[in-house]
Amino acid sequence: MFDFAIKSNKVVTPTGIVNAIVCIKDGLIADVVDTMPEGFEGEIIDVKNNILMPGVIDPHVHINEPGRTDWEGFHTATKSAMAGGITTLVDMPLNASPVTTTVKAFEEKIIATKGQLHTNCGFWGGVIPGNENELVGLIEKGVLGFKAFLTHSGIDEFPNVTENNLRKVMSIIAKHNLPLLVHCELTTNIHPASGGTTFNIQHKSYPHYLSSRPKKWEDDAIAMMIRLCEEYNCRTHIVHLSSAHSIEQIRHAKQKGLPLTVETAQHYLYFNAENIRDGQTQFKCAPPIREKANNDLLWQALKKGVIDFVATDHSPATPALKELQSGDFMKAWGGISSIQFALPILWTAAKKRNCGLNDIAKWLCENPAKLIGKERSKGKIAKGFDADLTILDAEKEFVVNEDLIHHKHKITPYLNEKLYGVVEQTYISGRKIFDN
Repeated sequence: MFDFAIKSNKVVTPTGIVNAIVCIKDGLIADVVDTMPEGFEGEIIDVKNNILMPGVIDPHVHINEPGRTDWEGFHTATKSAMAGGITTLVDMPLNASPVTTTVKAFEEKIIATKGQLHTNCGFWGGVIPGNENELVGLIEKGVLGFKAFLTHSGIDEFPNVTENNLRKVMSIIAKHNLPLLVHCELTTNIHPASGGTTFNIQHKSYPHYLSSRPKKWEDDAIAMMIRLCEEYNCRTHIVHLSSAHSIEQIRHAKQKGLPLTVETAQHYLYFNAENIRDGQTQFKCAPPIREKANNDLLWQALKKGVIDFVATDHSPATPALKELQSGDFMKAWGGISSIQFALPILWTAAKKRNCGLNDIAKWLCENPAKLIGKERSKGKIAKGFDADLTILDAEKEFVVNEDLIHHKHKITPYLNEKLYGVVEQTYISGRKIFDN
């Protein structure tokens, strides 16, 4: 009949939160029922008032292996993920070395994963100038889509593309109905993160760093991608939106029926520029965390569905690269570590805005599954879907401290933050992989 079942008073389903029993057989959700069929003698795990929700999907993670495993790595990244209720993640083509822009490099990456994956893990290929002949081979190897930068990526091996470069690849990507993910900043001067050897007091100033990456960079880049999306009918995905000025053009593009999707990140929804002190380089990311008024508008767009979902953009680096001692924003690596806390961060911020757990499931599970082409098997508690599940004590509080963190480095702007939502258990294909 069934292998086992999980009962909860609060099961997050596509139709709402219900009192139900989720029956599991051969790694799949065999049924969702009110009462168990007569004669069932298997184990029924009763989690009572804890939330039973789909496993979280994070399609924007920099694992950095091979080549920069001292920054993170598959073992620590996927261990952190499972402790945070994430059952599926997708690895970015940088900051590994070699970057995943060729079939050979992708094969090296797959070898590097051996024996190290604690969660489901997919991969994005990379688009850089001149690698258009590698795309079909990467697709045949199984990449879920492609990532491109419109500004310096911070990694010299992954140079940014121009509109002309994109024109060479978008028809190929569209033919295979895969998404093109784009870091949207069209810079108008030298990449500010280059820093140089000189240091002045402005380099420690967060307002100075914020002004060095204006919203216009994002807005211009997004306008270009909307235009190309329409021209090539290529699935186009804007990663980590931070400029609220682009919400209106995104809304208009979606109303026209363009295959455009958008994510923002937890840090743009949780933090505000006004609260970041000078020298706090653990907050540095690109695009930057913007002012409260801007971030409130991101929340509105997320609630209205103009922004499709939320992804961490987990981008760790070594303490030396984060320039914690100097506090130099212009030299520090731009990236925030947060994969383990993706769910409680968003839930904590969402609670304050009267959002519910069905919203969380849409933003962290259901809609990310669509981007990666798994909307028929992941992201929902429904009959026939993979039994990738998270059990959450939604009202339990905890304070982020270094002892809790499974990331390779303990650097995160969420240190000492009080969050709601403790992940009690994580299941992948019906197998319990994490227990708090």
